[in-house]
Amino acid sequence: MSDRRSGKVIFRELSRLVTEQRNPRSKRLDRLSTPQVLRLMNAEDRRVPLAVGREIPKITRAVDLIVGRLLQGGRMFYVGAGTSGRLGVLDAAECPPTFGTPRTLVQGIIAGGRRALVRSVEGAEDDARAAVSALKKRRVGAKDVVVGIMASRRTPYALGAVEYGRRIGAATIVVTANPSASAKIDCDVVIAPRVGPEVVTGSTRLKAGTAQKLVLNMLSTATMVRLGKVYENLMVDLKTASRKLEERTKRVFMHATGARYEDAEPALRRAGGSLKVAIVMRRAKITRSEAERRLKRAQGWVRKAIAG
Repeated sequence: MSDRRSGKVIFRELSRLVTEQRNPRSKRLDRLSTPQVLRLMNAEDRRVPLAVGREIPKITRAVDLIVGRLLQGGRMFYVGAGTSGRLGVLDAAECPPTFGTPRTLVQGIIAGGRRALVRSVEGAEDDARAAVSALKKRRVGAKDVVVGIMASRRTPYALGAVEYGRRIGAATIVVTANPSASAKIDCDVVIAPRVGPEVVTGSTRLKAGTAQKLVLNMLSTATMVRLGKVYENLMVDLKTASRKLEERTKRVFMHATGARYEDAEPALRRAGGSLKVAIVMRRAKITRSEAERRLKRAQGWVRKAIAG
């Protein structure tokens, strides 16, 4: 349902949040020169990766949870409002071209729908019922993963999605910038980097947003690595949807096999356009049909397929 709590209740909740506190290091912000403002922001930003690093044990649990559900045929849904929602949509949108995933495997859902990607939709973040409707529309079930993204730890839209996911048996993860022992969230994993107060009080598109972006990068990338979408440190499932990506595919093939540029295109053609098949064919010195069989047995892992 929509958030109908009184203004005083919401005021008290916000007053307890780390990201809503005043940053003592930036109280003279309006008196600083441009270089001083930028140096201060840069110094504050450097705190973010350290805070994210302290959450790696929880991020590990989240990745293992996601991998397990995706291997069962599940999907992952990022759900959030405002900056948090936009970051989820961004990360989801990058998975198909980078890792060759179906567009339905990782999806981003933002409060207010598509128009909220480019402008603020007032009140959308308070509508928990709308988040549940969005998940029901996508037929989210017990095999899936719901990741609620929120800087404040109290956004009704994201919390409503997580609560619904919990009820139907989906794996549930929360990414927030407000650690709290008192405000418990009923979910499988809470990832909460302690980034501290913002340079501009309450502007969570800054350090909180940067922390969320780093965490989402880790969730999706580590998951795809564990699913065999990477060989060494190379993208071997990328889709050649543009000239740039066609050339990148050739470069990946060359790095993976030591082949020359002029050998890359014929090799990819013989492999039916599949970069993975082309790499296995060349590295293992086998036919296309044998490479395809090995990759199927190895569940898409290039290294295992080469080893036979």
